[in-house]
Amino acid sequence: MAEDKNYTNAPLEEDELEINLMEYARKLWGDRMLLLKVAGIAAVVGIIIAFSIPKKYTAEVLVSPESSKGGGSGMSGMAAMLGLGNISMGGDANALNFSMASDIVASTPFILEIINTQVQTLDGEMDTTLVAYLATQKAPWWSTVMSLPSRTIGGIKSLFTSAEETNEEKPIDPFRLTLQQKKQISAVQSIIQIDADKKTGMTKLGITVQDPLVAATLADTVLVKLQNYITKYKTSKAQEDCKYWEQLYEQRKKEYYEAQEKYAQYSDMNQGVIRQSVRIEQERLQNEQNLAFQVFSQVATQLQMSRAKLQEEKPAFAVLEPASVPLYPSGTSRKIILVGVVFLAVAGASAWVLFGKDLWESLKEGLKEPKEEK
Repeated sequence: MAEDKNYTNAPLEEDELEINLMEYARKLWGDRMLLLKVAGIAAVVGIIIAFSIPKKYTAEVLVSPESSKGGGSGMSGMAAMLGLGNISMGGDANALNFSMASDIVASTPFILEIINTQVQTLDGEMDTTLVAYLATQKAPWWSTVMSLPSRTIGGIKSLFTSAEETNEEKPIDPFRLTLQQKKQISAVQSIIQIDADKKTGMTKLGITVQDPLVAATLADTVLVKLQNYITKYKTSKAQEDCKYWEQLYEQRKKEYYEAQEKYAQYSDMNQGVIRQSVRIEQERLQNEQNLAFQVFSQVATQLQMSRAKLQEEKPAFAVLEPASVPLYPSGTSRKIILVGVVFLAVAGASAWVLFGKDLWESLKEGLKEPKEEK
């Protein structure tokens, strides 16, 4: 009997579902004028929103840094060739790479290096610094409305500030930034996007602004600055070592030449002299010369090693996709914004017709019943 009930209930559920769908369709068709009005109003609102959002262009650069693993073996081989045995160069070759690019670019010192980059718009109307260009970028009208209170407060404060203080451009001090300088740094940070894949090492750098030429120019500039920053960081220790050995090389070279000159002068002055004291002094000067030469030779070898290490520590970057001027705007297109606004509005109106009306009527009836009882 239970099986018969299950078989008889299945058609009833399908019939009920079909009846519900027909009922929903009937309700929507009955209020089709409301839905059409909502769709029309939403279309107007969508057009306003779509055309209020300024176009933005994104220039992207794809970079693959060269792996530095196994570099120590090359240095060990060179050390063996020079007769120095197995020398460990120390340090972590992968201490800094493009996986940290997002943190580097977001840092204040890095932003200060590019904040005054000279940029030019595609139409040639503007040729100014990056921070000045960002101040001229358009914003949606609702952003202007929302910023009115802060602008009003700023205008009131400016009334109590002398003209010399407002017009004076203070040099940027990273240790003590002003509120205006912090806003400028945040504006530059907001237009830079970096996506680094830690597994493959591939890094994508993107610049999004309202002018395609500015986007491409800045993408190339940020890439070069980032490469220089990483190169400087990874070679800083090797450069210090190289400078140390160069100074020591010049010092030991001078000492060797002085010892060589003393030995030569003493030998010339005492030619043909067979006294034992002269021979002893001559041997002593010769030993000093040989010792100075050995030290000088070892320092020269270390200098060559440090120069080789400096060259090896310099990272190589393969730019797989260079910066180019984008042809089309990035982000959500105006058509999609329009369709999305209309869809959401019609969906909301449909929910009101199907469920909201009945819920509202039942709520009103529930509020009327207590009053009638009184």
